[in-house]
Amino acid sequence: MQGLCSDDVVRLDLATPTAAAAAAAAASASASASSLSIDMDESAETRIQRLISEHPVIIFSRSSCCMCHVMRKLLASIGVNPTVIELDDDEIAAIPTAGPNPPPAVFIGGTCVGGLEALVALHLSGHLVPKLAEVGVL
Repeated sequence: MQGLCSDDVVRLDLATPTAAAAAAAAASASASASSLSIDMDESAETRIQRLISEHPVIIFSRSSCCMCHVMRKLLASIGVNPTVIELDDDEIAAIPTAGPNPPPAVFIGGTCVGGLEALVALHLSGHLVPKLAEVGVL
């Protein structure tokens, strides 16, 4: 697993790493402002489930996804700084909702809200802020 931080986005390679890659990932994670615990024995699915449970607001996205950028900006305008995990195409299937609705996918309080349309609909209906307050990020 490899973690690279830039502009509050964490790039994770969920493939099982080599020993050298594991050491580099550990050094990178400890040097970064945002820390993500890495357990080399976990499967990609287990890691994603753990990340969902550890972070109150988390977005899973493909690299350079413009919809993810809009999701981050919407949440930031409300005062929430979500954890953003960028995945490669081969890692997308590990997301619980990757079936008919490919990423980006946002999870709030461990529950999948959906993609950009669902997040905007939740906001426009007035239910997003109470949901964020419920999980303690507002």
